[in-house]
Amino acid sequence: MAAELVTALSVTAGAAAVGVLVYKTFFSKDKCAKPKVNLDLQKDNPKVVHAFDIEDLGDKAVYCRCWRSKKFPYCDGAHAKHNQETGDNVGPLIIKLKDA
Repeated sequence: MAAELVTALSVTAGAAAVGVLVYKTFFSKDKCAKPKVNLDLQKDNPKVVHAFDIEDLGDKAVYCRCWRSKKFPYCDGAHAKHNQETGDNVGPLIIKLKDA
């Protein structure tokens, strides 16, 4: 009797585990949700866009691509901490005049 009970509990636990895995794989909405890049900058705007005239850039401009900069859209080096915490390898966009 005890052996039958252990077998029944094992089968039930296994079936429950398979059911949870199937649910998470096929029916969970979390699998469709992709992580957001922009966590807190201008969230009231439908799209964050910045435009600059080439003439206004000077000799060099460094722009943020990790969305963590406190000086966004300019880079303040926040990508270093972001990369360390996430294993990412993002860096800034650097625009400079061509050396003559």
